[in-house]
Amino acid sequence: MKTIGLLGGMSWESTTSYYKAINERVKAQLGGLHSAKICLYSVDFAEIEQLQHAGDWPATARILAQAAKSVEQGGADFLMICTNTMHKVFHEIESQISIPILHIADATAQQLVRDKVTTVGLLGTRFTMEQDFYKGRLAENFGIEVITPEPEEQTLVHDVIYQELCQGLIKSESKTRYLQIIECLHQRGAQAVILGCTEIALLVQQSDTPVQLYDTTEIHAARGVELALSKG
Repeated sequence: MKTIGLLGGMSWESTTSYYKAINERVKAQLGGLHSAKICLYSVDFAEIEQLQHAGDWPATARILAQAAKSVEQGGADFLMICTNTMHKVFHEIESQISIPILHIADATAQQLVRDKVTTVGLLGTRFTMEQDFYKGRLAENFGIEVITPEPEEQTLVHDVIYQELCQGLIKSESKTRYLQIIECLHQRGAQAVILGCTEIALLVQQSDTPVQLYDTTEIHAARGVELALSKG
């Protein structure tokens, strides 16, 4: 079994979901007392969040690259960045380590392609919804068209993530509003909707809506376990 490197803490609420999902999948496949080999570096998200909203992405890249080096030195065979948004600095991190990084958008897109989804809605932080580092990768590398919420809907989605979900707050009114936005994306042509922030699945699950949802945390974790248990 390979050692999975996790770059977490963004937020720790969703990193616990990664840890649980990975270990549950390893147990399901290997049985008994088996659990995953994991090397985890959890950052202080307050520092990252301040730099994000200040637009200082180079500083976030330096922090995460240093953390990634520690994970590599800890014996990880590959790295998973446990957040969609910080894949914005994927290349900066990748350039500082020698182990491969399992990109969350690639894992998600590969599942969409298998399911023959060609047009998808995207929920996430404002950074993920507005900027091109995520949706551009889906379009250019996989031919997937991405639809994002209207500007005022993006503000609500973003604010709920930072002001509620990252702080462990689950509110029924926010869930209702998210489900309305998901339905709007579907009405605008989305065959399915990506939960493109690792906290969103804490609020909305597949049982809440007939619209097909793609939980990036679960998909990323599943691909990580597949890689960890693969030969070679």
